[in-house]
Amino acid sequence: MMRTHLPPRMGDNRWGLKCFSAVTMLLNTKGPAAVRRIVPAEQTMFPSTLFSVCISSRRGLEDRTMPKKAKSMGPGKEEGPVPRKQLKVEAAGGPSFLNFDSPSDLFESLISPIKTETFFKEFWEQKPLLVQRDDPALAAYYQSLFKLSDLKSLCSRGMYYGRDINVCRCVNGKKKVLNKDGKVHFLQLRKDFDQKRATIQFHQPQRFKDDLWRIQEKLECYFGSLVGSNVYITPAGSQGLPPHYDDVEVFILQLEGEKHWRLYHPTVPLARDYSVEAEDRIGRPAHEFTLKPGDLLYFPRGTIHQADTPPGLAHSTHVTISTYQNNSWGDFLLDTISGLVFDAAKEDLAFRAGIPRQLLLQVGTTTAAVRRLSGFLRTLADRLEGTNKLLSSDMKKDFVMNRLPPYYVGDGAELATPGGQLPRLDSVVKLQFKDHTVLTVKPEQDESDEAQENMVFVYHSLKNRRETHMMGSEETESHGLRFPLSHVDALKQIWNSSPVSVKDLKLPTDEQKEALALALWTECLIQVV
Repeated sequence: MMRTHLPPRMGDNRWGLKCFSAVTMLLNTKGPAAVRRIVPAEQTMFPSTLFSVCISSRRGLEDRTMPKKAKSMGPGKEEGPVPRKQLKVEAAGGPSFLNFDSPSDLFESLISPIKTETFFKEFWEQKPLLVQRDDPALAAYYQSLFKLSDLKSLCSRGMYYGRDINVCRCVNGKKKVLNKDGKVHFLQLRKDFDQKRATIQFHQPQRFKDDLWRIQEKLECYFGSLVGSNVYITPAGSQGLPPHYDDVEVFILQLEGEKHWRLYHPTVPLARDYSVEAEDRIGRPAHEFTLKPGDLLYFPRGTIHQADTPPGLAHSTHVTISTYQNNSWGDFLLDTISGLVFDAAKEDLAFRAGIPRQLLLQVGTTTAAVRRLSGFLRTLADRLEGTNKLLSSDMKKDFVMNRLPPYYVGDGAELATPGGQLPRLDSVVKLQFKDHTVLTVKPEQDESDEAQENMVFVYHSLKNRRETHMMGSEETESHGLRFPLSHVDALKQIWNSSPVSVKDLKLPTDEQKEALALALWTECLIQVV
């Protein structure tokens, strides 16, 4: 599968947060009616035995291409077979095979019958998981997510090569791109598919397919990370991509036909980059199997893989759902350390002292400089230890800026217009859309000559555009509010103790309490209960 490209990190030059002071001014001068929404335009486990589950009546894995060995559970113990029960969960609002009641319910139903605790203890970032199912109704539901026949109507909406669709084929171990220029015409696309045996890759179908939007929005809430997808449609007897590994955690859902997969031991466990690997370097497959409609496959980033559609059969369609790109502890450390240094430099003279003369002109780093840097890092660690202070985080902002908006049916008015009662001092309020909102602290970005002060930023994704999700659009902008740092405890109350009385908020004056509640209400982030 091709790499899922997450959008680039966005800077602060194009943001649209409402300033809390503006809300307060309107409240004090013209009253609540004047307040309106302001919308800005190391070594990872990879055992040779793949854990697999067969559900319903399909023949067991030992009758196919997978190893027979049972997984060891310690001295004298072996894991017994997983019960072959059918996956069928009724979701609210109609029959479905996935449970959308909550993000955790959705994920558990997606990987069923594997329990979530088992998945994260034994498989996540460690080894592949194969769940094979023989349930016609489930297979039909998977097929409804995306099928070959959907391409005709999608092309009529204005799809473009490169941006929306790639056409490619693996030839002699290398990827051959067969894209035309400009707009995609369905007849030409189908011609390349039938005559050139080319694979069609459709980028980010959740932009157009409601069920995938619903699934991926819930998964973004569950993982707290961007979740992208690509659809791959490959004709019989053909392969689209050479062996490669990705920098994302991968979940494969087989939608139509069959796909023959080969997985190899990683050369770079938990890889941070996408890379094509030569077959003479990767050796023999560690696992080999065929997916059928309704089957699910998971493997960690860095897992080398290739897949082809067996000859003599119908085409294959699968969707790759991927997450956790640039979401490691190393990324988080890089993200937070600048804020820690900023705060330390304000309070500790040693951080503000100048570096030695000509240090930047030296070829290497001196022993004295290394010793000084090590001391600073120990100081930062001591400052961080035991604190529950809200940390600065651009990762939080980037996630919320670029993720899907909440799934809705209809016009989504509840995301754009505040409803219910106006919050007053005697009101009890409750946070809503918590999974779509983050709090972070960072210096205020302005062009004044005054010293930068930390502010509390509330970012949300209620106004995000589904149409640009995961497309790296330069039009992406942030939405939300900013408040003085003195409001952080009151905001934590609302986030952690909801519902909460407005008059009990930890702010010095009643006017500030009411103004805070009103500002959050105008952004549809709280409701009166």
